Amino acid sequence: MPRIFYFRLILRNLGRHPLRTALTVAGIVVAVLAFGILRTVVDTWYAGAEATSAKRLITRNAVSLTFPLPISYLGRIRRTRGVETVSYANWFAGVYINEKNFFPQFAVDARDYLTLYPEFIVPPEQLKDFLHDRKGALAGERVAAQYGWKLGDVIPLRGTIYPGQWSFVLRGIYRGRDPKTDETNFFFHWDYLNETLKQGAQARADHTGIFIVGIERAGDAARVSRDIDRVFENSLAETLTETEQAFQLGFVAMTEAILIVVQSVSALVIGIILAVLCNTMAMSVRERRRDHATLRVLGFGPVRIVGLILGESLAIALLGGVLGVLLAYPAAAVFAAEVGTLFPVFEVSDETAGLAIGCAAAVGVLAALLAAPQAVRVPIVVGLRGMG
Repeated sequence: MPRIFYFRLILRNLGRHPLRTALTVAGIVVAVLAFGILRTVVDTWYAGAEATSAKRLITRNAVSLTFPLPISYLGRIRRTRGVETVSYANWFAGVYINEKNFFPQFAVDARDYLTLYPEFIVPPEQLKDFLHDRKGALAGERVAAQYGWKLGDVIPLRGTIYPGQWSFVLRGIYRGRDPKTDETNFFFHWDYLNETLKQGAQARADHTGIFIVGIERAGDAARVSRDIDRVFENSLAETLTETEQAFQLGFVAMTEAILIVVQSVSALVIGIILAVLCNTMAMSVRERRRDHATLRVLGFGPVRIVGLILGESLAIALLGGVLGVLLAYPAAAVFAAEVGTLFPVFEVSDETAGLAIGCAAAVGVLAALLAAPQAVRVPIVVGLRGMG
C-alpha cells in the first residue's frame, strides 16, 4: 500500500471535524506558548550564573553581603599568588524618578572593572570620556534605550542606601558581546561615591561591597579562594571568596520557592496538553469504530490501524507545538518590553523551543497509544454494527 495513501487518509481524518481539530490545535498552541514563556522565565533566572567567567572570583564579607569590606584589603588580595587583576564594586540602589524604574547601579573601580568584564563593549572615545569624568556614568544599551538617554545627559538618582540627590553625566553606552550579556547595568566611579561619603558619612567611607578577583588559571579558583580567606581570618571583617557563578547562584537560591512554582506550572501545562489531545483522540476513535472495522476486513492489521491514529495525533500535536513556539518569540519580546529591566535577558532559547516541540510530540504519541486500544480490541462484527 503506497505511503501517500496513509498521508491522505490522515489528512481526511483531520478534516472530518474541522472545528474540533482547530480547537484542539488552538488549545495546544496556548499551552505550548505558556510552557515556552514559563521556561524562559526559569532560564532568565539562571542567566546571570550562566554568563559568569570561571576566571573571576567574588570576595565578600563572610557574615553577609550587606556588611562592607575595608578598601585596604585590595592590596593584600592583589598580592595573593595566582591573582591577576582585582577590582571592587558597591551596590548603589538609587531611584530614578520613581520606584518603578529599577535597574542595577554600581559604584566601581572603572578601569580594572572593565578589564575584568571584556563582555562589556564600550567605544574607545566614550570609554576615555567616562574614565576622565569624575561624575561620569556608563549605561547598558538596553537601559539607555528604555529611558531615552543620550550621551551627555544628566542622570539624577535619589539615594536609598546612600541618601541624597546624586547626579551623573552619561559618558558611555556599552553593548553586550553576546546576547546573554546584561545590558541593563549603570556604572559610575567609586571614587566619586567615596569622596562624597567622606564629607558627610565618614564611617561609611573607604569601604566596598565586594572585590572582583581575576585569576590567572580557572583551575586555581579553589586554592586562590582559600588563600584569600586565610589572609583575613580572625580580622574584624572576615571574607568569603567563591566563584562568580556560585555567587550568582546564591541570589537564585533566595528565590528557589518561586522557581519551584514556575517549574511545577510548566509541568502542569504539559499535562493539560495531554488531557486535551487524549480527549480529542478518544472521541475520534469512538466515532470511527465502523471505519476501523472496515479497514480490518480489508486486511489492515492492528499495527496499521494504530499507525493511522498515531499519525493523526502527531499531526495535531506537532502543528500546535510549532505554532506555539513560533508565537513564543514575539510574545517573549512583548513580555520583555513590559517588564523593562527586571529581566536583563529574556529570549526564548533554542533549547526551550526544542523542548516544547519535543514535549508536544511526546504527548501526541502518548495520546495515540492511550486511544488506540479502543480501535483494535473491539471485535470487527461489533465495530461494523456501530455498537459499543
